[in-house]
Amino acid sequence: MEYKKNDILTIDIEDMGHDGEGIGKSEGYTLFVKDTVIGDRAEVKIMKAKKNYGYARLLRILRPSPDRTEPKCPVARACGGCQLQFLSYEKQLEFKKNKVLGNLQRIGGFSGIEADKVMGMEEPWRYRNKAQFPVGRSKEGKLITGFYAGRTHSIVASRDCLLGVEVNKEILDRILAYMEACHVEPYNEKTGKGLVRHILLRYGFKTGEIMVCLIINGNRIPAQDRLAAALMDIPGMTSITLNVNTKRNNVILGEKVIPVWGKEYITDYIGTVQYQISPLSFYQVNPIQTEKLYGTALEYAGLTGNETVWDLYCGIGTISLFLAQKAKQVYGVEIVPAAIEDAKRNAKLNKIANAEFFVGKAEEVLPEKYEKEGIQADVIVVDPPRKGCDGAVLQTMLKMQPEKIVYVSCDSATLARDLKLLCENAYQLEKVAVCDMFPQGVHVETVCLLKRR
Repeated sequence: MEYKKNDILTIDIEDMGHDGEGIGKSEGYTLFVKDTVIGDRAEVKIMKAKKNYGYARLLRILRPSPDRTEPKCPVARACGGCQLQFLSYEKQLEFKKNKVLGNLQRIGGFSGIEADKVMGMEEPWRYRNKAQFPVGRSKEGKLITGFYAGRTHSIVASRDCLLGVEVNKEILDRILAYMEACHVEPYNEKTGKGLVRHILLRYGFKTGEIMVCLIINGNRIPAQDRLAAALMDIPGMTSITLNVNTKRNNVILGEKVIPVWGKEYITDYIGTVQYQISPLSFYQVNPIQTEKLYGTALEYAGLTGNETVWDLYCGIGTISLFLAQKAKQVYGVEIVPAAIEDAKRNAKLNKIANAEFFVGKAEEVLPEKYEKEGIQADVIVVDPPRKGCDGAVLQTMLKMQPEKIVYVSCDSATLARDLKLLCENAYQLEKVAVCDMFPQGVHVETVCLLKRR
């Protein structure tokens, strides 16, 4: 039977894909359906038909899965930011564990592996310490902020995301009221005109400090004092800044930060380590789970106080400073100069003297320090971007032969690819831990311990 666009079918959902979409079959023809979960019987409409598979839209649930939950968020389907909000939290954790282990088996060729631990959250809501809201106008011309609908740049209006902290709504209300009163226009992607592009909010979970940063298409904002006055009496308000981005692209932040009121950063803690966070700093968005993630990395490193540790892709030194508490010496490497400035400042802030940081590509700094200066490593920790480790980094690690490699990953597919290479050459995969950094969403963090054979 040949299926085509707009066909309406009834299917049973038997599996879930990497992006959290349900997968069902009709007479052998595979359909991917967003907003469905394993066990649902659903009426669906084909939106795109390929030869052997297609994409369909959920019309209605005919028989819900026992694992299906009613989404808490009123715009869950339209927004698409929480792909798993329809699935019970227990099953979300199972889905993520299976995703990691499945990739390690299929791509990495590892057999018989189990998860050492799966770290979920007691309260999988209101966990994000950072939110970025695009600003625009609705079809009716009303000033709105919210999130982009999946795979589009049309804004789904929402001022209270249930993953963010509750104070965000009040801040957004006040900013939009200021924009209305002072006739400040939101940015329009199609025309390149308008001023306010995004509103970036950060919140320190341990300190209660709040940062507000308006990303603007220009160098100044009208009635700046009125903006500051509208926000500064919110308890915890610490930093109000502007970020300049006049480029016509999809990148949210520009490089220039202009102070408006208060400090240019907020502080927060992971464990007992304090960090200064600026609008441009990369900082994990879920502080409760970050502590578990880094705690596991530290546990797997098994430091006794005599080790030299390299932390590659170190960012603002979050893992480096965690490791420095137990290591003899830590060296951090990061390509972003501003992040290394943050890392050095954070080391000073915590009176940590045994951490040194280098700016550059890990694939260039590491070989140079090893080959020219003979700096060895007992433990190497890597926490690369989604694309995984550069080939030269993997080769240098194999040359340096540390006793242990601790690999922290935000993409289990590239993790599996890299571990395959390392474990074909001298290393053995000892432990795998899964950490749910993003409840309700599909992404998952993994920590792996490799030991030299």
